[in-house]
Amino acid sequence: MKTLKDVPVNGTAVVKRLHGEGPTRRRIMDMGITKGVEILVRKVAPLGDPIELNVRGYELSIRKADAEMVEVE
Repeated sequence: MKTLKDVPVNGTAVVKRLHGEGPTRRRIMDMGITKGVEILVRKVAPLGDPIELNVRGYELSIRKADAEMVEVE
């Protein structure tokens, strides 16, 4: 299983599935990360947290723990 955390910088991925439950999953979906969306990984901080993404035409920073809940292909 490949997650958003595994995508290299300047790499793109399509969301396949969201893991997690309740409020955490809802928060990820509210940020625009839903099934079928293409995501570009713009930057990763030196220690790997946070990760800067380009989703639906806007920039978004998420924690590494949240990125591990997003399965991509």
